[in-house]
Amino acid sequence: MTDLTDPAVRVAGARELAPDLLVIPNARVDLVPNIGIVGGTEAVLVVDTGLGTANAAEVLAFAVEVAKGRRLYLTTTHFHPEHAYGAQVFAGEATYLVNRAQADDLATKGAGYLEMFRGLGEVVARRLEGVRVPVPDVVHDGVHELDLGGRTVLLRPTGRGHTAGDQVVEVPDAGVLFTGDLAETGQFAILPWFPPHDTDVTGIGWLAVLDRLALGAPRVVVPGHGEVGGVSVLTDVRDYLRELRDETWRRRDSGLGVAEIAAEVRDLLVGRHPEWAGREWIEPGVGCLCAEHDA
Repeated sequence: MTDLTDPAVRVAGARELAPDLLVIPNARVDLVPNIGIVGGTEAVLVVDTGLGTANAAEVLAFAVEVAKGRRLYLTTTHFHPEHAYGAQVFAGEATYLVNRAQADDLATKGAGYLEMFRGLGEVVARRLEGVRVPVPDVVHDGVHELDLGGRTVLLRPTGRGHTAGDQVVEVPDAGVLFTGDLAETGQFAILPWFPPHDTDVTGIGWLAVLDRLALGAPRVVVPGHGEVGGVSVLTDVRDYLRELRDETWRRRDSGLGVAEIAAEVRDLLVGRHPEWAGREWIEPGVGCLCAEHDA
């Protein structure tokens, strides 16, 4: 049985979504992302690393096995530790590419998030022993077209949403989209609203990003955490964020304070989605949307 307290990546669970395109699923383990392996005739791209060097070493070994001598690239969907803080393991083995805003997030917030995550408990702290804040090899502006040989992958910055530096990874020939934490299934959306330290998350911007991504009608959507699915993975998160916005703003318009709104909205949304995990993220979402309402 998987130890749900240990954020361990299990490469043995990898499954194929399309020819030469695999996902290592997170299997509903906290702080384990869905990880992508995307191949072309000349190179293989890894999408996200898992938390810490031991997880990243497992992912790298698996990618090397899949690549069979092809060149390796690494990208990360955003700067949060379970997605990016194993990148140092890939040094000398893969070229690490990120968008400009994500590189800025790593440089300005990376150390703070590393310390915050080390405070989440002993097992997480052990996973982060010896971890350094990632430093990319290549920083790109705008959409980056990565030619893997017979397959072009698009590394597409989305603008502010879950973070300032969110990036989706599109595989057009397969109709596959890796979203990072812009989409998650089976849980309340994570709005990392931590004033005054980090207030880059934007519920309004996130909604606009999801509207644009849904218009692309991807065949397969790989969320940051949770089950792989179709375009409904995007629209379900979008619909929840609309709920959160509308219920928050309706109460803010009536003059209620943030704490009172948070309590009412939490009770309402838990009642509507009793099976979802991550209830603790409703209150930060209310705080974020109250700030956006008042701006």
